[in-house]
Amino acid sequence: MRAIAGLWRWRRNPLRRGTDLTEAWVALAALVLIVVATPAVGAVTGSLTNDALLRSVEAQREARHVVTATVLHKFDQPPLDPDPETSSARDAHHRVLARWTGPDGSGHAGTVASDLKSPRPGDRFTVWTDRHGRVVGRPLDPATATTHAALAGFGAALASAGLVEGARRLLLWRIVQRRYARWDQAWEQAGPDWGKTGTGA
Repeated sequence: MRAIAGLWRWRRNPLRRGTDLTEAWVALAALVLIVVATPAVGAVTGSLTNDALLRSVEAQREARHVVTATVLHKFDQPPLDPDPETSSARDAHHRVLARWTGPDGSGHAGTVASDLKSPRPGDRFTVWTDRHGRVVGRPLDPATATTHAALAGFGAALASAGLVEGARRLLLWRIVQRRYARWDQAWEQAGPDWGKTGTGA
């Protein structure tokens, strides 16, 4: 029905107002922008974000190194966390005192998280360090980077569609306000005697 009403706004007939035609053109422009520009914005944003994240992945891979650490002592586990959102990742790791040698040959020791199921003194596991041997997080992997880029592109597409729709609604509100102002002017010109029998005779 809305499509038929939209087509009616373009028809030539004496009841069509200028604001009707303007409203129809605004709706068409918004539709074209949402169908054509929004996916383009999402694709460009996703592509640029993906390139930036992949460069970050490469930089992290160059700056971070896997080294082997040796367990010196296992610490008691903290009390169980009742929140399943935060406990699952933490419960899979054990805090241990360990020693390792950094990529530059320097010796280090400290408390780190180990993914060993039952760490005992002398067990070995891997940790990520910077070039000076300080423990750092695992570098971002390309699959995660691509997922983040896709989400960024989708978010940008949604935001641009929302922006176009918001602009359309604002323009429509202005058109309606102009329409009401013209109606008020027409009523003022008709005067207080409009509709009375014999008026103007």
